[in-house]
Amino acid sequence: MKLVILETSDVHGSIFPISYADNAPKDVGMGKISSLVQKQRAENPYTLLIDNGDMIQGTPLLYYYSRFDTRRPNPMAVIANQLNYDCAVFGNHEFNFGRAVLDHAVASSNFPWLSANIINQSTGKPYFGQPYIVKTFPQGLRVAVLGLTTKYVPNWEKAEHLKGMRFEDPVETANHWVPLLKDQEHADVVILSYHGGFGRDLQTGRPIEELKGENQAYQICRDVPGIDVLLTGHQHRQISGQTVNGVIVLQPGCNGTYLGKVTLELEHQQRWTITKKTSELIPVRGVEADQKALQRVEDYEKDAQDWLDRPLGKIEGDMSIQDPMEVRTQDHPLIEFINRLQMKGSGADISSTALFNNESPGLPENVTMRDIVANYIYPNTLRVLRITGKDMKEALERSASYFTRYTGGPIKVSTDFTNPKPQHYNYDMWEGIEYIIDISRPVGNRLVKLDYHGTPVLPDHPYDVVMNNYRSVGGGDYTMFRNKPVIKDIPIDVTELIANEILEKKVIKAEVNHNWKLIY
Repeated sequence: MKLVILETSDVHGSIFPISYADNAPKDVGMGKISSLVQKQRAENPYTLLIDNGDMIQGTPLLYYYSRFDTRRPNPMAVIANQLNYDCAVFGNHEFNFGRAVLDHAVASSNFPWLSANIINQSTGKPYFGQPYIVKTFPQGLRVAVLGLTTKYVPNWEKAEHLKGMRFEDPVETANHWVPLLKDQEHADVVILSYHGGFGRDLQTGRPIEELKGENQAYQICRDVPGIDVLLTGHQHRQISGQTVNGVIVLQPGCNGTYLGKVTLELEHQQRWTITKKTSELIPVRGVEADQKALQRVEDYEKDAQDWLDRPLGKIEGDMSIQDPMEVRTQDHPLIEFINRLQMKGSGADISSTALFNNESPGLPENVTMRDIVANYIYPNTLRVLRITGKDMKEALERSASYFTRYTGGPIKVSTDFTNPKPQHYNYDMWEGIEYIIDISRPVGNRLVKLDYHGTPVLPDHPYDVVMNNYRSVGGGDYTMFRNKPVIKDIPIDVTELIANEILEKKVIKAEVNHNWKLIY
């Protein structure tokens, strides 16, 4: 018998094969994934389809739905129902829009959502009820799928979105449930679907990231006996054709660019035995999208497109981005505008923000909501933290490590910010202070000037800084911000603040004050 396991992960609300910045065609999304799934099912009668998490956040369509259109079922649930998923796993971004949106998505799904290690603090049982599924195939083959979520979610997410939950260690949780799946559920095949990735090199086991506990896939393979397949995600990596400690592993990138596939060949004598395991990634590039599936959500898309093209106001001057490296190496009007707006909305006189990715186009002369969400791609809100001058220096040194040490030639980004996935969003630029970073110096010793209102920042002095909610809890390895006093919480999405400012002012001047610079 041949069993095929199909995986999507980190689809991030991508349904239609377009770029929302300009509606240009793009090889992404569930429409194309649907076409691949149909082909695989036609060729393989015994097939499982599993989503590994981060499904319901990430595109303007999902943002518009979650903020303005929740009377209808979640569009990702609608199209996932059309594809007839067997199950899905909770990812960290499932919680971004709050519990009401998440609960509605789960209720709208015709398939179970799994997570064995998200625990109800009151009962000690899985918070969402179902830790695993067992599916029976012909000749009595029993296949179990256990869902796990990275335990690091509380380090990023708002506490109110996680009320009553405890995130337990996935390795320990798997060691509890896998024997039960074997002994009590009599599973012949055990699949773990873990919304997390590999914090260690797959071949050597050498650590490849500093955070301990965010990506524990390697430890799961090493320390949990009885697993046949480990489906992973979270890192947006493309991993196939590899095993770790005999466990075949898979990770299908992000945004629906690939469909992951594991093929198990099994024989039955006294019991089922896996005789061969293979895995591959099937690209959506060049695949025609399934129009029947897309029709199920075309009304959602039309409403979101109308919203995206509403005119808001104008930019006087140039706030466009031609070179993302240029934005990160000298003061830029877009970053200045966002920082100034964060300061205005919070009352703090120090602010930090980031250019989230290298696809940000900046703002054109005539601004629509489409332009805003093309640049500010996350549903962040703001918090004002009270930190010390020492914390501020450590944070700036963390940002300064974004660059490799300069020895000549073009400025380069450190592999710590590109491997195992791009993390441009973890390089911050500040307003309200004056600072100079010298990238010819070693990491940790690059800040050569740090002043506040013309005088040096004092290590023990308190300073109030506004930043996004992800950063405020230490996201991006900014550990100096963890557990700092929250002076103010501003529960309005930054995209709304930007849109409201442009609507109110009608004209925004593109300007910079050159409060910081990079030297080498």
